Amino acid sequence: MDRTAQLTSRARDTAHSFVYEPDVTTHARHALHVRAAEVLEGNWTGTSTVPSRGLYPHQWSWDSAFIAIGLRHLSPLRAQTELETLLSAQWGDGRIPHIVFNPSVPLDAYFPSPDFWRSSTAGRAAGAPRTVQTSGIVQPPVHALAVWLVHQADPGLSRSRGFLARAYPRLAAWHRYLLHRRDLGGGGLASVVHPWEQGMDNSPCWDAPLSRVTPAPARSFRRADLDHGAAEDRPTDLDYGRYVRLATDYRDAGYADGTGEFAVEDPSFNALLIASEHALARIAQELGATGTARHARAERLTAALVERLWDPAEGMFFCRDVVEGALVPERGVSGLIPLLLPTLPRDVAATLVRTARGPHFEVGGTARLVPSYDLLGEAFDPHRYWRGPAWFNTGWLVERGLRQHGERAHADALRTALLETADASEFAEYVDPYTGEACGALGFGWTAALTLDLLHQQPFGDSDINTAFGMSDVSGMSDMDDKGGERA
Repeated sequence: MDRTAQLTSRARDTAHSFVYEPDVTTHARHALHVRAAEVLEGNWTGTSTVPSRGLYPHQWSWDSAFIAIGLRHLSPLRAQTELETLLSAQWGDGRIPHIVFNPSVPLDAYFPSPDFWRSSTAGRAAGAPRTVQTSGIVQPPVHALAVWLVHQADPGLSRSRGFLARAYPRLAAWHRYLLHRRDLGGGGLASVVHPWEQGMDNSPCWDAPLSRVTPAPARSFRRADLDHGAAEDRPTDLDYGRYVRLATDYRDAGYADGTGEFAVEDPSFNALLIASEHALARIAQELGATGTARHARAERLTAALVERLWDPAEGMFFCRDVVEGALVPERGVSGLIPLLLPTLPRDVAATLVRTARGPHFEVGGTARLVPSYDLLGEAFDPHRYWRGPAWFNTGWLVERGLRQHGERAHADALRTALLETADASEFAEYVDPYTGEACGALGFGWTAALTLDLLHQQPFGDSDINTAFGMSDVSGMSDMDDKGGERA
């Protein structure tokens, strides 16, 4: 029995403390900790954690990264296993697929299913694995950050298992894929080729780029998601038809990049790549290299992010439609996530904080949590998937970003709101940003995991995520990778 199972069983049977005891000063916080651990125990499959047992019965890429960040407080071994399972499904070209399918789950339990993606055949030229079925698209690259934080939870265990030494080359290949194969705009940033890749699937930020995509006929697919959620909370059939068309065309092109109708540089996706590049530098340092080239690369990417996606007049990062060559003037929560970055110019960070607290997002105001889309936008809907509701992973990222730039009081208030809402909503997938009303699945994996991470944070103190950004010497190095001269 590992530490997660020990925690949940012992907490039910005794009043004793357990390993990795959180800094919990009240009975309510202690109970929240135990219930969050029980969610993760219930979603554990033996090698990974599903986001939810009903709606999402497989392993999702960025879900697993966030889940591992929470699991490290319960069982560093299980957190390492979570990430290792995901990384073992990596393709030969370096991409980490957004879904790793569980072969014991019936095909009709989720769409698009393995027989739609046909990874082992359609993805053969891109090096798709033969022993496991996956999707062919990716999700935001938060993985190196997760690996570093999991290592820090128990460095002795990590070193004894060779966790970082085995993860590093896979993470380096993943970043290399994004920086080279996905620089479709030529400006140094990675592009997403499907809305599902960015993770905020149904955001209004995609409406304009998607409008040129001819949807697949409704009769050509069956939406399993509607079996588990209200239609008014989910993407429309028209949007879903466009998602299916893009995925079909990408598959039929052998998952070759740069051939489709949809290519977007997204601020959140690239901010997480930059944060993970800093974390990869720390991993390189732990393995005996300098890490300086990766820190420098992260700084160059930060400069490119500001140059290509920052709109100073609007005080916001926007998506760039690579096909049209123009910014998409829709305010999504994605445009706030660059607050996470340590070398964001001070004036940009200060302006972004004002935007987060202003009328479009009302963080700390009438909206207790961070809405996924502009409260004043024409497309705002407090319940429809990514078109207004608050999500816990983006709230966690904004909380970390506020703390990163010295906005401790605002970060503390958001942390408290996240914990209270997770508790009241039964760890909902997402919630109404005003009322906290639960939407989507309950007992959601990353909601429970990030609740644990916030509980383990020192009360009203600095976040340990900042240790991923050790930058003592980032000047005067070459573009060569830190180990063996391999280019990233």
